[in-house]
Amino acid sequence: AQAILLSVIRPGHLGGCLGRPICCWALGGEMPLKIFELDPSLRGVNRQIWDRVNGYRWWKEELRKHEGGLLSFAEGYKIFGLIREKGGVTYREWLPNAKQVFLIGEFNNWENTTSLSGEGFGRWSVHLPDKADGTPVVPHRCQLKVRIETNDGQWIERVPAWTRLAWQDHTTNLFNGVHWDPPADEAYSFVHPRPPKPENLKIYEAHVGMGSCDPK
Repeated sequence: AQAILLSVIRPGHLGGCLGRPICCWALGGEMPLKIFELDPSLRGVNRQIWDRVNGYRWWKEELRKHEGGLLSFAEGYKIFGLIREKGGVTYREWLPNAKQVFLIGEFNNWENTTSLSGEGFGRWSVHLPDKADGTPVVPHRCQLKVRIETNDGQWIERVPAWTRLAWQDHTTNLFNGVHWDPPADEAYSFVHPRPPKPENLKIYEAHVGMGSCDPK
């Protein structure tokens, strides 16, 4: 989770540090980073590196306060998207720049009739109880999108970020999210046990060649 968080932080996320050099004691008097000893050439980009480090620390603290820490944040799939619960489903997205949010799709004729409510910290959600006969409001294989009015008044449509499946509309070449919730007799059952959790960190992806002046 820490590697993921570092990869999405960009210089300038820590707004109070913009416009002035960021030094190694910016957040409490720490010793210089070891990386500057290992590679003195990085001192030329000292400010950019510390901007990343301080931005990471700021977001890590925000996630600790609002999400329960990095581990809980990395398990967002358990609460975001369309989640089956007793008696219905709950749809949740993280949309910090939204003024209004609607879940649209085949289940409501793509109309703004299913609005989400803000939960704080950029979260929006709506609970959709099952119908009286027990069938879901959003059926299996139903195509969906989220329609958003941003704080500056723009209207945009997006595939839900946590969708498990997306199908392309070949008449427009655009994609729609698909709610995948097959009945028990159609759901896939794993036939092999889950592999053991590795003891060491596994690097998912590293762009080493992009770190030099030579094209690779």
